[in-house]
Amino acid sequence: MSYRLIELELTRPLEPVTLGPEEDGAGLIGRFRDRLVGFALLPAAPGATLSVEELTAALDARFGLNALTECLAGELRRGQLAPSIPAPSLTVAICTKDRAARLERLLGTLAPLLAASSGFAAVEGLVIDNAPSDESTREAVARAPGFRYVREPRAGLDFARNAALAAANGDLIAYLDDDVVVDRGWLAGLYEAWSKHPEAGAWTGLVLPFELRTEAQIQFERRGGFGRGFTPRVYRADRLDSRLYPVDAGTFGAGCNMAFDRKWLLGLGGFDEALDTGAPLPGGGDLDAFYRMVRSGRALVYEPAYAVYHQHRETIPQLRRQYWTWGLGFMAFLAKAQRHDPPLKARHAGMLRWWFATAATELLSALRRGRGRETAFAAAELWGGVLGVAGEYDRSLRRVRRIREGVS
Repeated sequence: MSYRLIELELTRPLEPVTLGPEEDGAGLIGRFRDRLVGFALLPAAPGATLSVEELTAALDARFGLNALTECLAGELRRGQLAPSIPAPSLTVAICTKDRAARLERLLGTLAPLLAASSGFAAVEGLVIDNAPSDESTREAVARAPGFRYVREPRAGLDFARNAALAAANGDLIAYLDDDVVVDRGWLAGLYEAWSKHPEAGAWTGLVLPFELRTEAQIQFERRGGFGRGFTPRVYRADRLDSRLYPVDAGTFGAGCNMAFDRKWLLGLGGFDEALDTGAPLPGGGDLDAFYRMVRSGRALVYEPAYAVYHQHRETIPQLRRQYWTWGLGFMAFLAKAQRHDPPLKARHAGMLRWWFATAATELLSALRRGRGRETAFAAAELWGGVLGVAGEYDRSLRRVRRIREGVS
């Protein structure tokens, strides 16, 4: 099973697309005047030709409203005044561990954007090498002009994120995972998000698939992927339309593409190093940072023009483990929030009930329909949640203490 990714500019004439003999469909990426406006999966027979009529119908049905909205938004942007405050400087931080080839791929897409700066007062690139087993990452950075290398000996993503926070010079800090590449509008999209909302404390962006080469990657997108949609959103301290806000921090965006006001994040204590500690607990740190930022009174902005392409897990076992980590990481985050934010105690309890009810319903539905893959994914996420509730955050606090003692 394989889908071809096809980028289509809606203002240009379409042409038929003939799939290869191993391709079961297409992932359509829609642009309107170069702005991203939609993504959709279009199943087809292997080797089929997608006619202009088929493509037009799919684009009209799935992207038409977004394109119209973007057309109107473009007119508003042309009349928008520049911010009355000076543009900030920016540090782009990549936290990586033993994946030099993927890192080089990302650096190659970033380098021309950083050279252009796209409105920021200054832009620097920073690579954090997290507990490396060899020198391949250092060597990759040495081949990429304009990027600074920092080694963080303590294993754990949030150790690396905090090392970046300490080493950065920018007013803002944007974090990228090493398994993404940036869209050509990524840096301009972040600047646009800041210029429209300079009062915000955090910004997140769109995450699209880098490839749909395997069944696992296609299954992940079918189940929603990292999708947060193509509509900009502003999340403030409180909302009247959600009884669980802001405990539902997963709606804010993804940690593989996020940015913060650096001084404000430092003032909040940075990332919690007991979350994202590697294999035992590979998640939760981004959710916790988003949650604390919104609870501190600063807005969080989601901007689809600030976009990356993520290389999803390639095998079914890897994807099943990812869903397990999502359940585990979310519950570890929730355990911490319950402990440190008593005023929202009722919302934490409500989220706990809602999450387990939803996860159990999804599992039972998959079982009734005889969907083996869906059953496995739902069971993995539910089991991760059970382990997370059963003291994972406290276990991780003890692990982090041992890591700190071992390095000191």
